[in-house]
Amino acid sequence: MLVSPLFDAGLAGLAGLLLGSFLNVVIHRLPRMLERQWTEECAGLTGAPNAVAAAPAAPFNLIQPASRCPKCGHVIRWHENIPVLSYLFLRGRCSDCGASIGMRYPAVELATGALFAFIVWRWGWTPPALLWCGFSAALLTLALIDWDTTLLPDDITLPLLWAGLLAAALRWTPTPLSQAVWGAALGYLSLWLIYWIFKLLTGKEGMGYGDFKLFAALGAWFGMTALPAMVLMASVIGAIVGITLRLRGGLREGGYIPFGPFLAGAGLVSMIFGPQAVLRWIGL
Repeated sequence: MLVSPLFDAGLAGLAGLLLGSFLNVVIHRLPRMLERQWTEECAGLTGAPNAVAAAPAAPFNLIQPASRCPKCGHVIRWHENIPVLSYLFLRGRCSDCGASIGMRYPAVELATGALFAFIVWRWGWTPPALLWCGFSAALLTLALIDWDTTLLPDDITLPLLWAGLLAAALRWTPTPLSQAVWGAALGYLSLWLIYWIFKLLTGKEGMGYGDFKLFAALGAWFGMTALPAMVLMASVIGAIVGITLRLRGGLREGGYIPFGPFLAGAGLVSMIFGPQAVLRWIGL
């Protein structure tokens, strides 16, 4: 009886490795695609010429152009793009110029594979399992995009929000629909209020609107009762990471860190252990 669940988990892990390779592309390209779009829209509104609008640019999306080495432009061949194995075979370096390949690429693939394996081991090949796979892939992508760029794209946060509400309506998650709706509403409103209170007191923006939408999405998936546990966990871990980076001199210019990665981490922990586990760990 143990063979089938383990086999299914292994198969899901393999699928996660493959998807993780694609997530690396999304993490790298989606912010740049949005920047191009915003530049074109601004130029269209102002009538000012810009380099993007002046000359038709080569296609740049999640499919085109083919992945290349950022240093020498070497086109990555199929056998150099096998999740994890190619990285090990190439010893973490470009086959053409020898430039170092970041550890993040295999780390994202392994993390996605591990999450998918866990989800299918726990829920089997069911609609809820497929939903949680999409949930975990979205959070992993959002966390790394936000860490790199301080952006949480609507292209991911809003579908994640609607998926949580639809999953509750279809009873594919344990969250009742009323809890999901209130969770989404209160998740957005709570961070919106904190944002404005902080801004009125300090004149600074402590977070972005993408954080509101991400927290609303988490509320839709886990319900309003899970919000305190998730925001507490995200805040504590974010504070620890921020203090550590400050002591090591690793804070970026402006001395801030994005909040989105910690919200995403709280969402993943809630999926694995349950949102109330955090409160139990600290004795509440």
